[in-house]
Amino acid sequence: MAVIGERWPDRAEWAGKIFSSGWRESEGGTRQVIEPATGDTLAHVGIASPADVARAGARAAGAAGDWAAAAPADRVGVLLRASGALRERSDVFREWIVRESAGVPAKGDYEIAAALAQLTHAAALASLPRGEVLAPQAPGGTSLAWRVPLGVVGVINPWNAPLLFALRALAPALALGNTVLLKPDPLTPVSGGVLVARLFEDAGLPDGVLHVLPGGAETGQAVAADPHVAMIAFTGSTEAGRAVARVAGEGLKRVLLELGGKNSLVVLEDADVEAAALAGAVSTFGYQGQACVAAGRHLVHAGLVEAYTDALVRHALALRVGDPREEGVSVGPVISLGQATRIERIVDESVAAGARVLTGGRREGFFYPPTVLDRVDRAMPAYTEEIFGPVAPILPFRSEAEAVEIANDTAYGLAAAVHSGSVPRATAVAERLRTGMVHINDVSAKDAANAPFGGMGVSGNGSRIGGTASLEQFTQWRWMTAPGPS
Repeated sequence: MAVIGERWPDRAEWAGKIFSSGWRESEGGTRQVIEPATGDTLAHVGIASPADVARAGARAAGAAGDWAAAAPADRVGVLLRASGALRERSDVFREWIVRESAGVPAKGDYEIAAALAQLTHAAALASLPRGEVLAPQAPGGTSLAWRVPLGVVGVINPWNAPLLFALRALAPALALGNTVLLKPDPLTPVSGGVLVARLFEDAGLPDGVLHVLPGGAETGQAVAADPHVAMIAFTGSTEAGRAVARVAGEGLKRVLLELGGKNSLVVLEDADVEAAALAGAVSTFGYQGQACVAAGRHLVHAGLVEAYTDALVRHALALRVGDPREEGVSVGPVISLGQATRIERIVDESVAAGARVLTGGRREGFFYPPTVLDRVDRAMPAYTEEIFGPVAPILPFRSEAEAVEIANDTAYGLAAAVHSGSVPRATAVAERLRTGMVHINDVSAKDAANAPFGGMGVSGNGSRIGGTASLEQFTQWRWMTAPGPS
């Protein structure tokens, strides 16, 4: 077994266990954590059964009152100490992210920096104005409205940015006085779960406030259905999001869904071709394309398509594929064999229908190289499906109206990018796109702790997370009145 972080966190404490008022044996058994690049076993973690979830939900509900009543400065102190511990242990977090999620070290550094930003911005939420003084209905009376915690929040986390996405929901939920059940993905239960639990243990989070419950769909359904859970924050595929929403809906719970995307990078005829192609390469090939905000379509004006395609192929060929721990590797394996074969199926079916592979297009085990496709039409899987892999389908257009129509030709509506030599022109095009996020002369794959992150259509349910949007998500209004003197 490959050993990571021999001194912290102590494997004897957490191996094969779940975190629920301390490290405990689970009723759901254990699961191996496999390194995608090598097939090595990195660790064993506990899998939470529905009974484990039920006990954790009851413990979280029992701790909710005291945590909500804690002074905001006390909650902020925990978050800031967690931030300090993350900085101190960043080398351990980076290695786990690289080996467990198969990201290159730069991806680990980005995720750590973004997680630190989430902790900082969440801490700031605790000091924001929490309510309003309303006009009373009668002279001399009192009418107040203020936000109170929801209670227990369930966070169901994906594998592609396990630390960042855990803290993106966990940190504001805690800052605003909620307790949390965190279910990390079974493919990344250490960087998205075990390390998070240890981080907050070191930060002095009170017992019962955070519970980490790794597992698959059964565990997630138990979290969504638990009667103590008032809200579910889910990040993952649209199909899985629908399943979670159905279960949570039975309990009339608040549901925040951040789902998939079929995102377009639009290159107008006055764009800087080299800059646009570099942004396109980063948007599609970064972290093997395994991001909801990755560019899944490259829409290029017919007058630039040849130059853009040549530049994108050049960038793809320059990216070395291999074990992400090796020097000079830019593209690691995808997360699982199932994901690799899915990418292969989408490309092969598209090629059989007439698409042309300009570079890449050949799977080797878990590894799929940066791939550029042209001659793509609207009936092909490369056009219609979210690929979640390093594949760039290129489609030409001849007018802005056609570019907008192609970009909006999807049920998704998460992110987009528009490139032009004129920012006002690019902005005018961007305003016509049905997406929750759009970036001018930049990549499609962006995230910021102070920004409302989320999508339209089947990319989400209209919810947003980040910045002050988190205040809206993780609290609810209470209204109180008192009569004036009689």
